[in-house]
Amino acid sequence: MRIFKVLVLSLFFVSISSLSALAAGSEGHSDDFDWNPVMDAIIQVESGGNQSAKNGNQVGAMQITPIMVAECNSILKGRGNKKRYRLSDRLSIRKSKEMFLLVQSKYNPRNNIEKAIRSWNGGVNYSIKHTQRYFDKVMELIH
Repeated sequence: MRIFKVLVLSLFFVSISSLSALAAGSEGHSDDFDWNPVMDAIIQVESGGNQSAKNGNQVGAMQITPIMVAECNSILKGRGNKKRYRLSDRLSIRKSKEMFLLVQSKYNPRNNIEKAIRSWNGGVNYSIKHTQRYFDKVMELIH
């Protein structure tokens, strides 16, 4: 039984490494990386796909906080982009995904899947210990 557990864990970490390598591309960064499987899995874990979900100050399918909206607007401003998000945009799955991608472009330019999942749950300075259950749930749903 112990050998089986070691084998399963080994395969899990190889899968994560492979996904991270694919996400990074051959030069360590890819602007056209497909985040949809990750975002769709996060949506399922966060809200079960309910774009009207509310939990305290977290709203929408991806459970976005007002601080995240402000951070997205700060990133846009810093890039000279006039676009701004409103709190109500958290109820739009499309706009929520845009915000996710914007945050990844700034804080995760190498498209590291593990970093994306853990930081979505635990913030930029996430704790591996405190994000492990969340990470496992999301990874189970990625096809």
